[in-house]
Amino acid sequence: MVQINDVCELIEYAREVNASDIHMKCGAELKFRIHGKLVTPDIDIDDADKRDLIISMLNDDQWEKFKSGEDLDFSFQTPSELRCRVNVFKTKGSIGTVMRLLNSGVPSLENMGLPEVLGKMAMEPRGLILVTGPTGSGKSTTLAAMINEVNLKRSEHILTIEDPIEYIYEPIKSTITQREVGTDVKDFNTALKSALREDPDVILVGEMRDYETISLALTAAETGHLVMATLHTTSAPQTIDRIIDSCPPHAQEQVRTMLATTLKGIVTQCLVPVKGGGGRVAATEILLGTDAAMNLVRTNKIHQMDSVMQAGKALGMHTLNSNLAELVMRRKVEFADALDKCTDKDELRKLCPGFRE
Repeated sequence: MVQINDVCELIEYAREVNASDIHMKCGAELKFRIHGKLVTPDIDIDDADKRDLIISMLNDDQWEKFKSGEDLDFSFQTPSELRCRVNVFKTKGSIGTVMRLLNSGVPSLENMGLPEVLGKMAMEPRGLILVTGPTGSGKSTTLAAMINEVNLKRSEHILTIEDPIEYIYEPIKSTITQREVGTDVKDFNTALKSALREDPDVILVGEMRDYETISLALTAAETGHLVMATLHTTSAPQTIDRIIDSCPPHAQEQVRTMLATTLKGIVTQCLVPVKGGGGRVAATEILLGTDAAMNLVRTNKIHQMDSVMQAGKALGMHTLNSNLAELVMRRKVEFADALDKCTDKDELRKLCPGFRE
């Protein structure tokens, strides 16, 4: 049984056992998420310990906000420079937290095994790039790797707007300004309005959450900036529909037109367990802003987008199902796990002849 004396020791132990998340709340077992599955670590900890560990991460201002009923989102760093994204909340009248462990450095696209076309997308001088996927699919990490690609190769001003800041970038060729919502600026919209007066070349928006954020991000992309953002969607066509549906009816046609002129690419990803255990691999769907694709956006024929992605393989485009099928055929993932993540089970079965659930 492992003894934990403070929250930093807990984070360090979680990192040692390759956990991606820590789930800790009073009245329930401590859980680590390891390779996508929740497991109970062999740690001696009771509810009083859990409460003390969580509160130890909070400053006085955060503690007052929590007591007044607010959930908290913030980043936390240990003395050994292990970083976490932390959410603290009330549960059954007590306290709980979920902590996402972050990589100490920004990984490269190559080390993450992501397609080369993402590096080319990061070199776009202007426009909108979206990285999408469900919670815990590695969106922030992929976006960080793309931002770092710019940092390595271009002399630009990169401005990030995050809630909270997840990765700390060291300037290489670029000048980098990182702003945390709630600490450095009131909200995403205020930061985006200010951004256009701060001479950025590249703007990272942590998440496009509402119509105003979407409108401001599209305007920034339209006025000559490269804007990168995330959305919680599970396919490229769904991403386009979600953006348009998030807008009031009177603005939808204008947003559709803006998307058709600014969208440079959508990367949708999910994480699939590696065959035989030992980690997870990213499966992706990639849509590039070609004339054919953007014509479908302009004419509201999003349902035909899969055909464009299939036809654009030579450019680096592919659907999620085709990438999952490729991983199955290369014996990287189990067919059953791919089936669990796919968007069309019947199509995946046809793409993987000879494989059974």
